[in-house]
Amino acid sequence: MTRIHPSAILSPKAQLDEDVEVGPYSIVGEDVVIESGCSLMSHVVIEGPCRIGRNNRFHPFTSIGGPPQDKKYRGEQTALLIGHGNVFREGVTVNRGTAQDQGLTQIGHDNWVMAYVHIAHDCLIGDHCVLANSVNLAGHVRLGDYSVLGGYTGVHQYCQVGAHVMAGIASVIVKDVPPYLMISGNAAKPYGLNREGLKRRGFSESRLKSMQESYRILYREGLRFEESLEHLRLQWHKLKQEGLIEEAEDLALSLRFLEATSRGIIRP
Repeated sequence: MTRIHPSAILSPKAQLDEDVEVGPYSIVGEDVVIESGCSLMSHVVIEGPCRIGRNNRFHPFTSIGGPPQDKKYRGEQTALLIGHGNVFREGVTVNRGTAQDQGLTQIGHDNWVMAYVHIAHDCLIGDHCVLANSVNLAGHVRLGDYSVLGGYTGVHQYCQVGAHVMAGIASVIVKDVPPYLMISGNAAKPYGLNREGLKRRGFSESRLKSMQESYRILYREGLRFEESLEHLRLQWHKLKQEGLIEEAEDLALSLRFLEATSRGIIRP
């Protein structure tokens, strides 16, 4: 059954499923929907419109669903959508979207968001990401699945970080980061593949070898960006012809990312 501490304040327009726990001095505003299995510890503030999936845990002093920190915001009806199984540690802030974008900030499933992280308006976070202490995401940032951002990393507005990227501590990301990379620095630069992370997730040596070849084409051949894309497309066709389906799918993910970039990608 739902457990509400007597000191908590809930709007009559909030909707809480069975088996939701709301701790001392927490506040749940109107137009907030919280699905089953969620736990709000003490001093949690959740504002709406906001929909929160199952089995999320909010530690003390998290502020979720507040209005965007954008001077253009004029009170438009925007929202926050959170998936299932996420953990938000102490002092995390997540803002709703803006009318200048899709009007939605969205967080996927099974993410680990550590203390004092800020996720700004209109961000789209994938699944299984780790945001270490004091990571700051500006507006309109996109994080791919299994991204790992080291503590104090900052990501500039509109930047995209591809899937399976590992960013070292205090990285400053001002350009798009292709999938599978290990990056670090201010401004962040690529330092090869995120091999350890990829191996932990079950990527075979054949797939890693194929990714290494893609990395060489993109960063070690001295090619212009469009030339790199042409070479990568040829590599993709070769992988398909050789029946290396997983390797071709890995490269296809990179190609989709590279073809969609508008800010340019990080460089050595």
